[in-house]
Amino acid sequence: MLKWVVIVAFVGLCAVAWAAGPQGGVNDDYILSYATVIGALGGFALYHAAFGFTGGWRRIVRERRGQGFRAQLLLIAMTVLVSFPLLAYGDAIGVDANGWVFPVGVASAIGAAMFGFGMQLGGGCGSGTLFTVGGGSTRMVITLVAFIAGSVLWTGTAAWTQGLPRIEGVSALSTFGMPGALAIVLGALALIYWATLRIELSHHGALELRRKTSSTMFGPWSLELGALALALVVVLTLLVLGRPWGITSAYPFWGVKALDALGAPVLEWNGWSQRAADRSIFSDGTSVMNIGIMLGALAASGLAGKFAPTLRLSFRDVWTAVLGGLLMGYGARLAYGCNIGGFVGGVISGSLHGWRWHIFGFAGSWLGVIARGAIGMDPPLSKKSA
Repeated sequence: MLKWVVIVAFVGLCAVAWAAGPQGGVNDDYILSYATVIGALGGFALYHAAFGFTGGWRRIVRERRGQGFRAQLLLIAMTVLVSFPLLAYGDAIGVDANGWVFPVGVASAIGAAMFGFGMQLGGGCGSGTLFTVGGGSTRMVITLVAFIAGSVLWTGTAAWTQGLPRIEGVSALSTFGMPGALAIVLGALALIYWATLRIELSHHGALELRRKTSSTMFGPWSLELGALALALVVVLTLLVLGRPWGITSAYPFWGVKALDALGAPVLEWNGWSQRAADRSIFSDGTSVMNIGIMLGALAASGLAGKFAPTLRLSFRDVWTAVLGGLLMGYGARLAYGCNIGGFVGGVISGSLHGWRWHIFGFAGSWLGVIARGAIGMDPPLSKKSA
């Protein structure tokens, strides 16, 4: 165990929770302090379970192995069992929670595909980038900076999307009621789950052995335990912040503040940039949760004894991280979020846009996997695995 890493993570988490609460002077209650801790739980689980959408989607495409993909479906299934009743009946028990129901259109489809492609080049999704940065990956620091830059680029250039075809948000909860919506979503998840089983069995003849949990504290975790912990994070976020878990909305906020501090004329872009520059990074729920994710992953990597950053990066490592991050940052803003906010957040809200995100995000990811192979990022598969 790297004790100093764990201590740094704990002290940092306490400092951010303090800054996000009444003592920090930016909020009158402890809601954002709680959100910081929830984020840290998410980062801890993501690291120990190595729970990333990027790798799971890549393996189902390249190797026809669906264990990681199915864990994501399990995460969503466990969450909707709680989120749908909360969203439908929360008022009756004093819970003020609202889902995300966004439009479905050309721009958001393009954005989801851009994100899917970018996450394969960048090496991580929205949550994956944060937990690998916290775990000590120097390449993913480059991806994160480019991710933020892409988000800021969208802030100043989003006008081209106006007028593109779209339909207003569609909610399964409003259309079919809670029982009907729950049955439809669970049925769809079960069908996709079954399809991945058939793909893997037909290709390999047997399912891959499941990874078991070695230690809850020191890791590694099984994917199932990771899915359970992350479902808890999604539900706690819904209860504490009153909305689904999101990640990428903080990135243009961080980027604008950084550019403003460096003297760039970002405040001339629009009124949002001015408001963002005037706010503290500790005054936003997504922002403090993101910081918490990195600190939670830092603690997990220290407990696992695996925190070992390296600066040995090839030119390909750098340019693919930059391009992937830019595509993810811009795409996430077009698509109303990343794999967490756009996909998971949409589906657990009963919104059609979540499924649209999944379809186009996966299509972009598939093309990204092909691109990785073309430029040598992935070694050729053996005849047995191909």
